[in-house]
Amino acid sequence: MIKRIITLQYLVSLEDFPVTGIVGPRQVGKTTLVKQYLSAQNMRYLDLERSSDLAKLRDPELFLSQYIDQTIILDEIQHLPELFPLLRSLVDEHRHPGRFVILGSASPTLLRQSSESLAGRINYLEMHPFSLLEVKNELSWQGLWLYGGFPEPTLSTKPTFAQAWYRNFVQSYVQRDLPQYGLPAKPTVTQQLLRMIASAHGNVLNYSTYAKSLGLTVPTIKTYLSFLSNAFLISLVSPWHINIKKRLVKSPKIYLRDSGMHHYLLGISSLDGLLGHVLLGNSWEGFVIHQIASLLRSDDELYYYRTQDGAEIDLLVRRNDQWLVAAEIKFTSTPSLRKGTYIAMQDLGISKLYVIVPDAERYPLNEKVEVIGLQQCLQEIIQLN
Repeated sequence: MIKRIITLQYLVSLEDFPVTGIVGPRQVGKTTLVKQYLSAQNMRYLDLERSSDLAKLRDPELFLSQYIDQTIILDEIQHLPELFPLLRSLVDEHRHPGRFVILGSASPTLLRQSSESLAGRINYLEMHPFSLLEVKNELSWQGLWLYGGFPEPTLSTKPTFAQAWYRNFVQSYVQRDLPQYGLPAKPTVTQQLLRMIASAHGNVLNYSTYAKSLGLTVPTIKTYLSFLSNAFLISLVSPWHINIKKRLVKSPKIYLRDSGMHHYLLGISSLDGLLGHVLLGNSWEGFVIHQIASLLRSDDELYYYRTQDGAEIDLLVRRNDQWLVAAEIKFTSTPSLRKGTYIAMQDLGISKLYVIVPDAERYPLNEKVEVIGLQQCLQEIIQLN
């Protein structure tokens, strides 16, 4: 059993909040995490995709009221959103920590009823695919990058299984989950959109290009991308542009959140195929960004910076109105920086810049710039929490 970084946050939340919500994409390990503690603590687990457990909730108030002194875990809560007002009422009647744990494969934005009904009562935690720090003793960075961070394909390390797994994973989202969340797109359109995103991974988003290619309006594309983001399938990294008196790029960059899913959509099934692919650098950039994101606090902000004149920094992390991390991401063992990077550092007042490479002994390029391997960088970032 691989210990997840989120474990301590989960156990602390049980002690502090009446309701703990764990959100994240399907198959990321939410159920495995909570089931580890079923026997150690006074808990009762219900899977809302199982008909026998749904039958227990035909009269949910009667059933849930019987277990005031137990923690009730409700898995895939999005299937029964009408429970949220009842949970609020039950919590208010007997308010003590650890009453309920809800698991959902959508963000709190899609689980809107929970955020409205349980405000002030719930602590949300997001579970990400595997971090390199979680699997460093089981898997190389190459394997994690190639197969992605979902436990089953990651730990199998079998190309044929990984391809089949991601095919089923994507089809499940496209044909069932996203329509259930309210996405109005036809499954064929969603599938085509995901493949377009895979080809544009790491690039500045141009809504008009997607709209023209799919025969849709720009507002419709924005709606579809919002659903994909709230289902934890894509990320939009915003540009930093406050108080900068320069001509800036002001559109977000778009990424698929999991490198394994990205590679599946590109038809990449081997490390050789990845290393020879035209999107090698984009894939590595997205992988590093999401590895870092998995270690950050929920209110940390991710940005990139780019001017029309070529000043650019790949990743900026802001915490409490200060720069926590600034990084250039390079897939090489001998990186060098362009003049535009130093101009960007000066524009933003960056005092330290990481140049993140796959695997290297850390060394300074100068007094403000340090080359560092991905694993070492992640170890430094997690210590900042």
